Amino acid sequence: MKDPNDIQFDDIPSNAEEMAAWERKFGNGAGGDNTPVGGVDNRFEQTEEQCFKPEGAEMDEAMKEKVIEQLKTIYDPELPVDIYNLGLVYDIDCWKNPASGLDGCKVVMTLTSATCSMSEVIVDLVRSIPKRMEGLQCLDVELVFDPPWSQEKMSDEAKLAMGML
Repeated sequence: MKDPNDIQFDDIPSNAEEMAAWERKFGNGAGGDNTPVGGVDNRFEQTEEQCFKPEGAEMDEAMKEKVIEQLKTIYDPELPVDIYNLGLVYDIDCWKNPASGLDGCKVVMTLTSATCSMSEVIVDLVRSIPKRMEGLQCLDVELVFDPPWSQEKMSDEAKLAMGML
């Protein structure tokens, strides 16, 4: 994006200024209010209440692949690598809700550091994935720091981009 004032609904913000512009313009993606993306104020401790895996829900591998594609578009603002190849995503569980027919997902992820200055932006971008995907009703993010992230979790593609190969 060049100008945060020209931000479009399907743009993926890459820094705090663009994220703030997206939230001002689109709010939570519904009523245009100023609720933060993800719908929660304390983004690290509260889960999305409507995003739970119901009994009898079937795994949805196709949706998991689509979520992975979206995760690969979210870059750590301080590094030239997306968060998926950086190894920040530990687990993705996607399911089809038997009642609604829509999908839900849970992403278990970490950050390169518990004191990451861009942590809120990164987590908000992951939580905003359902706003950009058809058929995905909700996505819950669980942020963990155990096991801690290390360079061994990076893909070869990420190591190459960082000049480590």
